[in-house]
Amino acid sequence: MKSGPDIAGVAALVGDPARANMLTALLSGRALTASELAQEAGITPQTASSHLAKLESGGLIEPEKQGRHRYYRLSDPDVADVLERLAGLAARTGHMRVRTGPKEPALRRARICYDHLAGDLGVQMLDSMTAQALVRQTKQVIELTAEGERFLAESLQISPDMLAHPRRPVCKACLDWSERRHHLAGTLGAAMMARFTELKWAARDEAPGSRVVNFSRTGEKRFAALFGNGE
Repeated sequence: MKSGPDIAGVAALVGDPARANMLTALLSGRALTASELAQEAGITPQTASSHLAKLESGGLIEPEKQGRHRYYRLSDPDVADVLERLAGLAARTGHMRVRTGPKEPALRRARICYDHLAGDLGVQMLDSMTAQALVRQTKQVIELTAEGERFLAESLQISPDMLAHPRRPVCKACLDWSERRHHLAGTLGAAMMARFTELKWAARDEAPGSRVVNFSRTGEKRFAALFGNGE
């Protein structure tokens, strides 16, 4: 028997269509109930419970009890990163869902990826930050510069101490499934998305499982002023 990580076991958990739909819904970063996840997966609540038990046992999700309700969320940002990369691989190799709808352009333009901004605007933001020397990027390694720290403090009131985390890097490159280029993850990506929300520049779609992020007119102008197209 070969030793090492059991890739097949994790792949089997993600590979089931119903479980894949549940995990994709949890990429919204919100904790969802079993009923909401069953609806996202198009299965009965009883079947959903069985799938959720497998995902929890496999360490991909974790439960959270609040009152009489039990909610589920992804267990770690790394799970979200893997799912986003798999979505990018599926898009690149032509494994796309046939059903489309009016929200698809909005999803591609701006969406939440666990807790940071993804889509066209997420990629644009990282491009602009690189062009402005706010971050240094070498392939998949991203570092915040001193100029970047000053910019964040002055423009978004984000201080370096707000970005410290024992198990998560400040900056991380996350491969965007729709743009097939990197957007900004890590504690910095999360802090910036949180700040956009606090400033009411952007708001997430309230529908359970939705990942769409809508920018207000003011938010679009402020975002463009800070992160105009970096190309």
